[in-house]
Amino acid sequence: MAPEIEKVKVLIIGSGPAGYTAAIYAARAGMNPVLYTGGQPGGQLTITTDVENYPGYPDGIMGPEMMEDFRKQAERFGTKVRYGLVTKVNFNVQPHQVIVDDQVEIHADTVIISTGASAKWLGLESEERLNGKGVSACAVCDGFFFKGQDVAIVGAGDTACEEASYLANICNKVYMIVRRDEMRASQIMQKRVMNNPKIEILWNTETEEILGDDEVIGARVVNNVTKEVKELAVSGFFVAIGHEPNTGIFKDFINMDDSGYIKTIPGSTKTNIEGVFACGDAQDHIYRQAVTAAGTGCMAALDAERYLASKE
Repeated sequence: MAPEIEKVKVLIIGSGPAGYTAAIYAARAGMNPVLYTGGQPGGQLTITTDVENYPGYPDGIMGPEMMEDFRKQAERFGTKVRYGLVTKVNFNVQPHQVIVDDQVEIHADTVIISTGASAKWLGLESEERLNGKGVSACAVCDGFFFKGQDVAIVGAGDTACEEASYLANICNKVYMIVRRDEMRASQIMQKRVMNNPKIEILWNTETEEILGDDEVIGARVVNNVTKEVKELAVSGFFVAIGHEPNTGIFKDFINMDDSGYIKTIPGSTKTNIEGVFACGDAQDHIYRQAVTAAGTGCMAALDAERYLASKE
């Protein structure tokens, strides 16, 4: 049986701060947006505990609660929020064709991609269990909670160096766990961490286990050359081994960089496909904050509105 076909003006794929902000703006502009939440409704913030750096929440807010507020606000103005996963797209036709859960076919005049990115993890059971309880993939988001404490960070790229330096400004000590005897980071970033007295680099070292029942109390690491095992007494454990944008489904149509982040025309959210816009972490590998994602979500809705107006 052929899928049922629905026609919409604005289809939003993804439901983090970018997607919901795009929905709020599009709905208030009378564009009757339809938003599909994707596999992780609410995005990365739903696995975050306290959010203290988003403006307007002076006492902070839990990540899942914040995304519930975003959803309610989008629905209040008429956004149709639906649970479902986009399984196929065809952006070579106009209107654009999008298949959801292999069942529903949508013909959309404009599409806003806000599928976000997922942090890469080490794959430890303890890492998953203690996620949000001392384990984090964002030092800028969560470093503040470990002010004056000892922490560890895993990674060897520019982002890891940047986050280690950030943590060193607010924490007592930072152990930087590097798997090899060298880093991938640029020379200037390497010098920055090597010259920081609060950062101790553990070369040729891998994490065996993150210690603690209900919160992080340490990490057991092993030197992969000498096989020496030691325990680090840390209350925070940061993973900075990269992010992966959730954009694979669009690769046949949308221009991306080597890592899979969607390329947008500078100063806009426009992609190489007319009527398709990208916002949030699916196209931002630099800032990756809820507030910047929300800002680009606003931009995408305004770009879509202007695009539709130009076609009338």
